[in-house]
Amino acid sequence: MIAPRRFLPSMSSLLAFEAVERLGSATAAAEELSLTHSAVSRQLKVLEGQLGVPLFRRERHGMAVTPAGRDYAQAVRDSLRGLSRASLKLRANPSGGSLNLAILPAFGMHWLAPRLHAFAKDHPEVRVNLSTRLAPFEFDREPFDAAIHFGQQDWQGVQYLELSRERVVPVCAPSLLPGPAAPEALLDLPLLHLESRPSGWEEWFAAHDARAEGLRGMLFDQFATMAEAAALGFGVALLPDYLAEAEIARSRLMRAAHGATEAAGRYYLVWPQGTPRPALQALVKWLETQPKDEFSETLRPLTGH
Repeated sequence: MIAPRRFLPSMSSLLAFEAVERLGSATAAAEELSLTHSAVSRQLKVLEGQLGVPLFRRERHGMAVTPAGRDYAQAVRDSLRGLSRASLKLRANPSGGSLNLAILPAFGMHWLAPRLHAFAKDHPEVRVNLSTRLAPFEFDREPFDAAIHFGQQDWQGVQYLELSRERVVPVCAPSLLPGPAAPEALLDLPLLHLESRPSGWEEWFAAHDARAEGLRGMLFDQFATMAEAAALGFGVALLPDYLAEAEIARSRLMRAAHGATEAAGRYYLVWPQGTPRPALQALVKWLETQPKDEFSETLRPLTGH
């Protein structure tokens, strides 16, 4: 149920108030909103009269927001952003059924996107929009219906659908090695590291009975940039097989050592607790029917996350 009309200020008053609080003066707010100074001041007076609470202190050199006004401004700003996001969704897909996903770049483009192409054929009424996020976030503060998460089930307040495990393989530019080498031989080469997998190489060497501690090297925040650096000859990268195979097929990379190793984490689709919107329900049900990745019996599991 929507609150009584007397508790719902006009959009003009809210926009004026938000702008004054953010910019620090009615003059700056008037310029941004293409209004006169007096029009902005009038909207502020109307808002304070409707709420019955002072939002600003009138001082000699201007106005200062009150503590209550500062809190209210944040709530107003969040509401305006939510309304803006809803309007953009509607404009992007007037028939409804839009779905905003936050993805991890490499997994999203190399594993998820081909499957979303098939999903789109089965569900033409749903439009899927993709944006990149590298770390968990609060769904009530972001414009996403669901997200891709890698690791353990440690994202609070969400539901999980496991999508895939991850197999990693060491790869490098063909100019760096004459062919696949023994695991120990890779210790003599520069190793490339991913920020979110700081112990990845140590775990890989441990899984291959090779002792390695305190490894250092170039650091990257995304698999894609690390793969590019490896192709340019900067060193050996530990990449997921779905990305490594694509680069090997293009002859930009080669396997630096034989065998694949299973990472400890999993890829999940996550979404807020509660009943998901129909578009998300359709995606979840569709993904549940898709065949899972099959893993070779020769895979060697990593010992930790």
